[in-house]
Amino acid sequence: MRFYKSAKEHVIQTGHGSVSVIVYGDRDKPALITYPDLALNYVSCFQGLFFCPEAAYLLLHNFCVYHISPPGHELGAASIYPEDPILTVDDLADQIIEILNYFGLGAVMCMGVTAGAYILTLFAMKYRERVLGLILVSPLCKAPSWTEWFYNKVMLNLLYYYGMCGLLKECLLQRYFSKEVRGSAEFPESDTVQACSRSLDERKSANISRFLQAINRRPDITDGLKRLRCRTLIFVGENSPFHTEAIHMTSKLDRRYSALVEVQACGSMVTEEQPHAMLIPLEYFMMGYGLYRPSQMNSSPRSPLSPSCISPELLSPESMGLKLKPIKTRISPEYLK
Repeated sequence: MRFYKSAKEHVIQTGHGSVSVIVYGDRDKPALITYPDLALNYVSCFQGLFFCPEAAYLLLHNFCVYHISPPGHELGAASIYPEDPILTVDDLADQIIEILNYFGLGAVMCMGVTAGAYILTLFAMKYRERVLGLILVSPLCKAPSWTEWFYNKVMLNLLYYYGMCGLLKECLLQRYFSKEVRGSAEFPESDTVQACSRSLDERKSANISRFLQAINRRPDITDGLKRLRCRTLIFVGENSPFHTEAIHMTSKLDRRYSALVEVQACGSMVTEEQPHAMLIPLEYFMMGYGLYRPSQMNSSPRSPLSPSCISPELLSPESMGLKLKPIKTRISPEYLK
C-alpha cells in the first residue's frame, strides 16, 4: 500500500449515489480511469499491475490515475441502505461522466477488468467523445449466457443467506484466477490469491449483491462495438471463464482499431496474476498515442493525447516477451494504417 500513500480519496455525489475515486499522480497529466471487477476495488484488482515497477513507471509517467470503485466496493465501505434503488449498468456508466465532469476532465484513457470492462465499454459507447482508448482485461459484451446467469444466481443466493462464506469466496476466486495459482492439496495458494481472499472478507455482502444484480441483467452491447472509434487493447487469460467472450468481442470490434493479447497459464485477472505480461503490449499501445516509457525521469507529458498509429513491433513475438512468458497476439494489418 505504500505505493498509494500519496493518493487522495474523493467521494463524489452523483445523480445515482456517491462514488469513491482514488486519485494518484500529477493531475496536470492526461487521465487514466480504472474500474474493477465484481467484489474488488483498486487495491485488489490493480495493485499487481501498479506494483510492477516498469508498468507503474510507464503509466504514471504518462497519466494521472483515477481509480473508480463500484458503489459500496471502496475500502471501508458501509452497507448501502436497502431502500436505495439498485443501479443498472447504464446508471453505473452515467456515474462516470459525472465523475469526469467533477474533475474537469476531457477525454480519458480507460482500463477495466471483466465487469468493470463492460461498464467502461458501455461508457465509451454512450460518450464516445470522452474516451481516448480502452484497455480491457477479460471483458464482457454479450448478455449473460444461461450458464453464467445461473452461476450468478447461485452467488446471489449465497450472498443473501450466508454472506461472504467459503463457498462464495471459492466461486469468486475461480472467476479471477487460474487453477494453478489457486492451489491444490499439493501446492498452497499463491500470495496474490491469499491477499485477494482476505480482501473479500472486507466487502459488504449487500453491496456486492447490488453490483452482481446489475451485471447479471446487462444487455448485449455487441452491435455497438463496430461504432467505437477509439483504439482498444484486450487482454485475456487463456484459462479465464470469459476467454470465449473476449474472443467474440475482439471479432466484433473494428479491426483497424483493436488488438488482442492472450496470456497463457492465466485466469481472468491478468492485472494481478501476470501483470508483467501486460507491459510490452501496453508500451506499444501507448506509443500509438505518442507516449513512451522513458529511460530516465524527465518532463512529463502535459499536452492532450493525439492518436497516431501503433508500432509494428507489436507483431513481433520477441517484442511481446515470448521468451519470458508465453503470450499470443492477434492483430489485423489494418491496425497499422
